[in-house]
Amino acid sequence: MLRNFSWNVWPPNNAAALMRLAVGLLVAANLVAGYFVLRPIGGSPDELRQQVMEMRLQIRQQQGALDRMRLLSGKVEIGRGEGDKFTSKYFMPRRTAYSVILAELNQIANEAKVTPKEGAYALEPVEGSDTLQLMQITANFESTYENLIRFVNMIDKSDRLLIIEGLNATPQQGGAKLNLMMKLDTFVLEDGSAQ
Repeated sequence: MLRNFSWNVWPPNNAAALMRLAVGLLVAANLVAGYFVLRPIGGSPDELRQQVMEMRLQIRQQQGALDRMRLLSGKVEIGRGEGDKFTSKYFMPRRTAYSVILAELNQIANEAKVTPKEGAYALEPVEGSDTLQLMQITANFESTYENLIRFVNMIDKSDRLLIIEGLNATPQQGGAKLNLMMKLDTFVLEDGSAQ
């Protein structure tokens, strides 16, 4: 004969079923608590100490990197200031560059007793810069050898940044004078003047 069997056991209606349910819940709670004792949520004390040491090491490394960046930033600012000072001292504004260079070359030529002849000026952009241009000067002079040496020395000691790119001296027929063709370079700053 078949026993009367029912799957409907909820809510438990006798004390033994309630006791079994309570014991089962307590065992499950003990297993969960035991797991958290062996494996705490934040980690074991040794793992936490290791994490603290790693964090302190990372903080020291980041502090060192920050100090290096501050040092580099200071050096960049010093370099920028020195670069601006150099630029303002040796590079001329485009608006006045032609007249200043012409006057400077004529003054040096007069002091060195060199006779200036015709000359030509050309501007070329400097690659990688929006504000600088290269002024190429081709100038002809007439001089003796001694005066030529004095002239070149005075250009070299000039307050302007004049770069002697080339010098060609040819003797004149029947005399001690030389015809000089000089190529000079200097830099000018674009100052917004019309081209």
